[in-house]
Amino acid sequence: MRKPDRVAAFRLLGLVPLLIVILIPAVPRARAELQDPAARTRVTTLDNGLTILTLPDPTTPAVSFQMWVQVGSKDEARYTGLAHLFEHMMFRGTDRLPPESHERLIEARGGRVNAFTTADHTVYFSVVAPDALPLAIELEAERLANLHIDEETLASERQVVLEERRMRTEDQPTGRVFEALLNLTFMAHPYRVPVIGWRSDIEQVTVEVCRDFFDTYYAPNNLVLSISGAFDEEDALARVRRAFGRLAPAREIPRNPTREPPQRGERRATVYFDVRSPILAATWHAPQTGHPDGEALDVASLVLSGGRSSRLYRGLVYDAQQALAAEGSYWDLADAGIFYAFARVRPDGDIDRVEGLFLREIERLRDTLVPEDELAKAKRQIEVDLLRGTDTAHAIGSRIARDWVTFGRVRPIEERLAAYRAVTAADVQRVARTYLRPERRNVLHLVAPPPGGLPGDPEPAPAPSATPAGPEGGR
Repeated sequence: MRKPDRVAAFRLLGLVPLLIVILIPAVPRARAELQDPAARTRVTTLDNGLTILTLPDPTTPAVSFQMWVQVGSKDEARYTGLAHLFEHMMFRGTDRLPPESHERLIEARGGRVNAFTTADHTVYFSVVAPDALPLAIELEAERLANLHIDEETLASERQVVLEERRMRTEDQPTGRVFEALLNLTFMAHPYRVPVIGWRSDIEQVTVEVCRDFFDTYYAPNNLVLSISGAFDEEDALARVRRAFGRLAPAREIPRNPTREPPQRGERRATVYFDVRSPILAATWHAPQTGHPDGEALDVASLVLSGGRSSRLYRGLVYDAQQALAAEGSYWDLADAGIFYAFARVRPDGDIDRVEGLFLREIERLRDTLVPEDELAKAKRQIEVDLLRGTDTAHAIGSRIARDWVTFGRVRPIEERLAAYRAVTAADVQRVARTYLRPERRNVLHLVAPPPGGLPGDPEPAPAPSATPAGPEGGR
């Protein structure tokens, strides 16, 4: 991630945090009045396989230009972390442009650039004024055609990624939890691998491996461009054809064939970490993106953890006063999904008691129908979230690109709203009984190590001398 924030920190691990939405009055249901701008999306495919989604909107002051590369950590066959590493490498200059010039040139014109990597995709985007769109197009095509990959560039970004891994995963309790939880949940599928990769792979990957990865996956027939906002559609398409049309397609884009076998019993693990507040986390296997049960699982997740009035927060934090926070979500990916939740235990709380309270709420969801007021609240939160996906050029550009790479079409907002409105209390109970079963459960405790440490732990380092430290390195 170029400029990390709290959302990006979860994306680094391939996770999307639960969205906490402020409740507002119910969204009007007059279907005839709802205008979905995504319905005007135009799809253009070049001879080399590049797909371009264009959605002009003269009412907005900006343009969002996004490039979705259909490669994520699930596609890494030998060395892990390559997809995320290239998120960094793509900013290290080309044969004609020095490092970081892409970012500087856009920001000098008042725009912003960023990127993120998930288990399924790598996404690069610029949000610019309309007159800077031609520059954004040319810069993106330039680094696809002439990206500079050598030992010096790799060594530099390798250290950046290793430091990012240390700060976000190795030195953070939540990072340790999610990394261990994914390994506990997936035995075979590459979703078990952290998006940032394993340290040993990052340390040993070679320039040749990087070049092969780039040539294989950064090909036009593996890309989707999304342009939305205030721009001239014909002019933009002409510029994209000139800049991107000369790129050669890949003959083959290999995909990992591994699928996760059915889970046959509960799995448990304990992770020791120096914390005052232990963490309880759990997952259940759930269906992939686009499954008919997805809407009911979304509603179920909000009933459990949709804000501070939700069941988990109210039961564990307010009533029992055993947890500092409790939340979760249904996380759907291209090949599989998980239903996950976690609770941060109070320093004076008991993690076993928290687990008992936690699992009692899961059982309650399976055993009794959700009252209508809770059901309506959860569905209202989802409607607000969906409609917020149309409020900026960047938001709607992300929505149409994500839909296209996932489903091969842009889903109408009314179709999505109708699917959520159709969810009943019986549907929520059915999916809870289907997926949130004890034998499909994975439970992880992150707790402080026992007094005296663990057998085999290294001896503590000697205390530092009183010599003043020098200036810190890094950039």
